[in-house]
Amino acid sequence: MATPEHILGVILAGGRSQRFGGGDKGLADIDGEPILTRVIARFKPQVGRLILNANGDADRFSAFGIETVADGESPGLGPLSGLLTAMDWAAKHAPEVRLIATVSSDVPFLPDDLVAKLDAARNGGVAIARSAGRRHPTIGLWPTLLRQTVADALDRQALSANRLAADLNAVAVDFPMGDSEGQEIDPFFNVNTHDDLTAARALAQKQTEG
Repeated sequence: MATPEHILGVILAGGRSQRFGGGDKGLADIDGEPILTRVIARFKPQVGRLILNANGDADRFSAFGIETVADGESPGLGPLSGLLTAMDWAAKHAPEVRLIATVSSDVPFLPDDLVAKLDAARNGGVAIARSAGRRHPTIGLWPTLLRQTVADALDRQALSANRLAADLNAVAVDFPMGDSEGQEIDPFFNVNTHDDLTAARALAQKQTEG
């Protein structure tokens, strides 16, 4: 298994959040703190270094204390743009990195054993998270040796992270549902809409009260 110094974590926040009505979902408040704060708190201890992939004015994220890196070679093309950006950032700034751990910026209940479980199961290749039978291709572990494969997919406009993961025979790693006061919580519950935000706030409040 890889040691943390060989793993770069990247929080993917470069999307347009169209179903959310625009803006940065990670800045939405849940139980008194931004979703992004919760993601960082859960993800940062699992990796050697952590960056945020986001486009536009980076100053809006300055309070979070991690470097913000905009899409480089293939900007604005979804999570694969962010993955390629992270691979290129690692090659320049952290050449010891061998793996890129990706998560989205809107998953407030991220498990604290995510990276370890993905790494243990990946068999030298790609591993992605799965819960309740659903694959989460933006939450995964990707060898930096696949940099050209990711770049080629973007060049072809083959932008689906799920499709790329399938093409690479990614191992899908199951994570159990959590529990809050008798109510199940998907560890990869993501806030896509304002209704999702309302539900996430209710779940987080139950966790706090419990």
